[in-house]
Amino acid sequence: MLNSFEEKRFRLKEAEIYARIGGRGPPLVLLHGYPQTHFAWHLVAPILAEQFTVVVPDLRGYGRSIGPERDVDHEGYSKRSMAKDIVEVMNELGYTSFFVAGHDRGGRVAYRIAFDFPDKVKKLAVLDIIPTPEALERINAQSACRMYHWFFLAQPYPVPEELIEKAAGDHIQHFIETWVGRNKSISSVAMNEYRRCFENPRSVLAACEDYRAGLGVDAEHDLADRNAGRRITCPMLVVWGEEYRGTKASDPKGIWDKWAVNVQSISVPTGHFPLEEEPAISSEVLIQFFMESNA
Repeated sequence: MLNSFEEKRFRLKEAEIYARIGGRGPPLVLLHGYPQTHFAWHLVAPILAEQFTVVVPDLRGYGRSIGPERDVDHEGYSKRSMAKDIVEVMNELGYTSFFVAGHDRGGRVAYRIAFDFPDKVKKLAVLDIIPTPEALERINAQSACRMYHWFFLAQPYPVPEELIEKAAGDHIQHFIETWVGRNKSISSVAMNEYRRCFENPRSVLAACEDYRAGLGVDAEHDLADRNAGRRITCPMLVVWGEEYRGTKASDPKGIWDKWAVNVQSISVPTGHFPLEEEPAISSEVLIQFFMESNA
């Protein structure tokens, strides 16, 4: 668990970021996805803290972090804005470069850091995602049904917010339970944490703005990089659950090879939440990648 980790708040220009920090060694940032908080790493972070100084924040607007008000272009919740938050947090902690791992939406923030701040990221790991434009370009009727939340949450304010707020906890629990692997589950402690978070209307707003940005400005930023021929230059690890139910990519590494110059990949026997479904395996995979020498 994270009880031994220090709690800190970082008051930035556009957001106030809550984070837990623990361990010793090279700095490693762990970024959560939707519909979760930093607590998604609660089983993995203590293991990683035996080798690294681990920084586990809530993304702006999620959990105990505070995000900006919504804006017409959704720039306030773009992955570029979230990436800047993480760089500012690490600067305040005195780290000029670091490792970063991100799951789901946190993975999109993580690879945006690698694009926008290539000198900051020593190694990058993303869990259970492919780049946003690649996901959108692969959508068909079947995957659209599975990924309905991308389009539901991105509807104009306040439609999804008002609908979710009528039963926010139940909505979040149903979503998570439909994305875990066969015969797997999320602990009641974690589920209660996520339910509590999304019973806060500001967290619901942040999540909706996050997805509105995803279909708009985030995709534009990614396409600009792809069209310009820019690629992620640091070593990269792609991890995906064998029972992943989103836009099913038959060859995630082949997709990421077009976006990065040095890609490793590995599958794990989970659904969409490997950090909680198989924390021991997830920890081992990440430790091996971040500790190995690329000399």
